Amino acid sequence: MNKLLTLSLMLLLSAASAFSQKQSVESLLQTNDENLQHRLDRLEKMVDDLMWHERLGDIAYVDKVYMYGPPKWKEKNPTALGAGNPVKFWSYLFFPKNLDTNKKYPLMVLPHGGVHADFTTYYTHIVRELVNQGYVVVAAEYRGSTGYGKGHYEKIDYGGLEIEDVFASKNYMLENYHFLDKNRVGIMGWSHGGLITLFNIFEHPNDYTVAYAGVPVSDLVARMGYYDDDYRALYEADYHIGQSAHDNVEEYRRRSPAWNTHKFKNTPLLIHTNTNDNDVHVLEVEHLIKSLKADNKQFAYEIYQAVPGGHSFDRMDTKTAKEIRVKIYKHMNRYLKPENPINNLQDIQKAGYKF
Repeated sequence: MNKLLTLSLMLLLSAASAFSQKQSVESLLQTNDENLQHRLDRLEKMVDDLMWHERLGDIAYVDKVYMYGPPKWKEKNPTALGAGNPVKFWSYLFFPKNLDTNKKYPLMVLPHGGVHADFTTYYTHIVRELVNQGYVVVAAEYRGSTGYGKGHYEKIDYGGLEIEDVFASKNYMLENYHFLDKNRVGIMGWSHGGLITLFNIFEHPNDYTVAYAGVPVSDLVARMGYYDDDYRALYEADYHIGQSAHDNVEEYRRRSPAWNTHKFKNTPLLIHTNTNDNDVHVLEVEHLIKSLKADNKQFAYEIYQAVPGGHSFDRMDTKTAKEIRVKIYKHMNRYLKPENPINNLQDIQKAGYKF
């Protein structure tokens, strides 16, 4: 009996050891895969940085500068060396080549989208359109952006202090370039960038002249309901929110524009959404619109009906997308008054495209 018991224990220990080793191997492989992905993201970022000069060098001076925003909202070890220091990040700057430093120019703040993403040459034609109109553009690679390693990636604070990073990029521009007009500052963004746009004008209503939010992420509570586990895991990671919407619904409400519309003041605001959006469901933006109306806020909006392109419907290079961007620029230009405003399809073709 003792021999049988001993043998059973040895088999159990052997199985446990094998299971533990398997877990260790799987954990190691996962870590190596994550590290490789961050290295590939950095390589891709370096290549895309070169592409900015290739695609805009004929009309713009392209720069990239290092700045900082608030300290992390969550410190793993609040007593560690460097804990509480400001979060450092890069921002892209675009200046018209014919810029006259004796004049005053409007500034456009352009936050990128994506849960973990970055500002890439995906925005080439939009930046060309802005620069050719006479805008100076700043695009922050706020905390959580990809292409800067695991450390920056894990500083993500979706709907949180990333908003202040973008605000800091705006302040940096006004502090360092005397030819920018502090009374002509616009902000525009799509998707996650739309959420950041909304929160910037909610939290800093006196700092922006006008705003545009395209297909903005508006309700994280609803979003957690219609997305899958892999998406929810991005928010539930221990370095991020660390809880599900089920466990802490108030935290997700705090990060959702639709639940914070009472903060909106009077910044001229245009909102666009599309009924066939395959990323930000139209129900999110409808909630935002209804909340703004319920709070008696003044704003403009348009719900497009199944325009081809879905989530990217007005950022593409199609004729329809360009026609919609003309509407966006007319809204922004009414208040920012660039030297060469876009008024029609011919103007946008000339400004954004070489032929």
